[in-house]
Amino acid sequence: MADLSIIIVSFNTRPELEACLGSLVEHRARVSHEIVVVDNASSDGTTTALRERWPAVRLIEPGRNIGFAAANNLGIRASTSEFVLLLNSDTRVGAGSIDTLVDQLRRSPDVAAAGPRIVDASGRAELSFGRQIAPLSEARQKLLTRLHERGVSLANRRVERLTRTRCFPDWVSGACLLVRRRDAVAAGLLDERYFLYAEDVDFCAALRALGRRVAFVPEAEIVHLRGRARASRPIASEQAYRKAHLAFYAKHHPRWLPWLTLYLRFRGKLPREES
Repeated sequence: MADLSIIIVSFNTRPELEACLGSLVEHRARVSHEIVVVDNASSDGTTTALRERWPAVRLIEPGRNIGFAAANNLGIRASTSEFVLLLNSDTRVGAGSIDTLVDQLRRSPDVAAAGPRIVDASGRAELSFGRQIAPLSEARQKLLTRLHERGVSLANRRVERLTRTRCFPDWVSGACLLVRRRDAVAAGLLDERYFLYAEDVDFCAALRALGRRVAFVPEAEIVHLRGRARASRPIASEQAYRKAHLAFYAKHHPRWLPWLTLYLRFRGKLPREES
């Protein structure tokens, strides 16, 4: 039995998925592992490519697009390893990055999950961890992220400093999230009410509710080609993001939900079912 199961959810990202798999081969982890791809009914030839060119990859086909959280849960339930790595299909792992994350969990019995430093294709760091989503913390995170994306030097320096420092945040990005299986099971796996987005923040909150910690490990690094899938379906992605946002506030901050709903309606961004 492998010590690690790498779970990758795919949906019409065949070139990115194959590049991700290539990086896993090029920078093969020392820890014994298996790769499981859960394909959410892609129409771009993903499953054919996997069967023809990646026979060692275990393919699971739900038969329809069941969403990101549910697909990850399907992969987790289909595996039995001690550790589970949730990895986006549009990522590329760096040399030693997976082993570094596994070593962090093995050295730290109080840590349930760990995430790496994430950079874009140009090497610019992504603010891929933070405080629990709440009105004030969310506003701060979004402001810093937007200033960083616009190249504001002060924001760039702050993000660079933050992403070079090991810490124990409230959450790390689900683009690359390593978790102990027993902790994932104890937390109830990912909440499937989130079709796409916010499931990682919610999952980390469930882990921390068990008295466990989440670690950000900058010594491990991956590349995230963020936005490729979203760019192909911008309207659907925007709707999914807003629905997840509302679902998160309904679960964690119900008193703020009416204000968030009013704000989204005022901006014309309230999801259709909520309008």
